[in-house]
Amino acid sequence: MSADLLTDPRVEAHPFGNFFFADTKVLMMGTMPPTPDKWCMAFHYPNFYNDMWRIMGKVFFDDIDYFRVGDEKRFDAEKIKAFLQAYKIGECPSVTHVIREKGNAADEHLTVVATIDLGKVLAQLKQVKWIYTTGGKATEVLIALVNQSISDPASPYFDPSQTPYKLPKTNQFLEVNAFGRTFGIYRLPSTSRAYPQSLEKKVAAYRAFFTLAGILPASDS
Repeated sequence: MSADLLTDPRVEAHPFGNFFFADTKVLMMGTMPPTPDKWCMAFHYPNFYNDMWRIMGKVFFDDIDYFRVGDEKRFDAEKIKAFLQAYKIGECPSVTHVIREKGNAADEHLTVVATIDLGKVLAQLKQVKWIYTTGGKATEVLIALVNQSISDPASPYFDPSQTPYKLPKTNQFLEVNAFGRTFGIYRLPSTSRAYPQSLEKKVAAYRAFFTLAGILPASDS
């Protein structure tokens, strides 16, 4: 990050950072949460009206309110953390610093100032076989990081024989050879209610991914 941006009052650091463990097998990658006035807890996907934790509750426990605190309009962050650790799912935002051009977290109004060091993250997570993204901006950032690693002569992973990867469409994935390993990148639909897809279809998409990744058992049907 340049010195000018370091002093720019518009630049905002990601409030939550990484949440993963040495045995993490799957990384969830988004961008920025909404502004703090819209949080119902201090953890990833904190907006009560974002459906991430409803989808996860339905996929893993057949209960859309599994992570909800009773009838309150909030989720149980500690219960979510315990779930993620138990199922070996990590949280790793694609960005570390952004500018909210319109004061919200919408992809089209986010200017990325600084991204994660993906090589450094993956070096800590030897068991990760999949990274899944939860929106268009996160997918763009992730693919750009992969392509930079293989195309930049200054990168320790520089490989001029490789063709740059293209963005996968929603509910599609790529097999990527980068950062000294092979892993999958799967683009899932955004869990924001602004994304025009029914909750049932989003649940089906997330269930299909976690089955493919081996986190959920394959259906007997």
